[in-house]
Amino acid sequence: MRTPSKILVTGGAGFIGSHMVEQLVKEGYNVRVIDDLSSGKIENIQRLLSTGKVDLVIGDIRDASFVTKNVNDIDVVVHFAGVASVPFSFKNPELTFDINLFGTLNLLRACVEMDVSRFVFVSSCAVCGDPQSLPVREGHQTNPISPYAESKLIAERYCLGFQQRQLLQTVVLRFFNVYGPRQGMNDYSGVITRFIDCVRQKKPLLIYGDGSQTRDFVNVHDIVQAVLASIKSSESEGEVFNIGSGTPTSINELAKTVLELAGVDLEIQYEKPRAGDIKDSYADISKAMKFLGYEPKISLKVGLQALLEEKTVAC
Repeated sequence: MRTPSKILVTGGAGFIGSHMVEQLVKEGYNVRVIDDLSSGKIENIQRLLSTGKVDLVIGDIRDASFVTKNVNDIDVVVHFAGVASVPFSFKNPELTFDINLFGTLNLLRACVEMDVSRFVFVSSCAVCGDPQSLPVREGHQTNPISPYAESKLIAERYCLGFQQRQLLQTVVLRFFNVYGPRQGMNDYSGVITRFIDCVRQKKPLLIYGDGSQTRDFVNVHDIVQAVLASIKSSESEGEVFNIGSGTPTSINELAKTVLELAGVDLEIQYEKPRAGDIKDSYADISKAMKFLGYEPKISLKVGLQALLEEKTVAC
């Protein structure tokens, strides 16, 4: 692969994407951001726009001509954009598939047409469904149990198909439960964002299910390093990698840790599990460690403490 100089980040004004753009600028890259601002916010990258290293193009990845125009002169595409909520996908399955599948296909085709060197696709551990064995390895049987997960799995197959036909170098990164600064607070927010918002408002913490279910929480700063490695590594081409912390944490443990770090005593309430929620999941990250040099550095307690010390939660 030729040495990249200009990188396109879809969804680059969003929670994870904006951290990615920030790191790419630090590394000396020029960055184009595509975002429809449906969940991303210009404020997340406002400071970077004045550096001359970042240009923001507002538009929809479902628009093929728009995508092709903006993939021109790009070396690497990092694709974050898309529906990322399981509950939202149950309410809006057609829209989820439209964005996550056809938007991705538009990008892949444009990359071939415009001679892009590499395409990094951000997928999800959700493609495996309820794991049959733990930790979850990349070769684990896939069994998506939500429209979101199904759309991510099919998009993965699109990416690997382009690789197999030698049309485009592709890399698939399966993110586990990412958290960190700038994570938006809304009806579909992740559990950490919701818990911290409850702490700030002195409200009970709400858990869906009995709280014994486990997740693999990985800090956004560790995620960014994994993506960066996947861009640079000659050994990542055509591969699927789990990107997590490699450590399981129950939702009950998480709630207690948040309350302990915040120094408050709030009630924990329980409701019935939501459709599409997985019981237990955590990553085997040995493949990413071997081929990407990936090594998560931020412990959950340290990451949570940093979030609690922030003045506000993004809305």
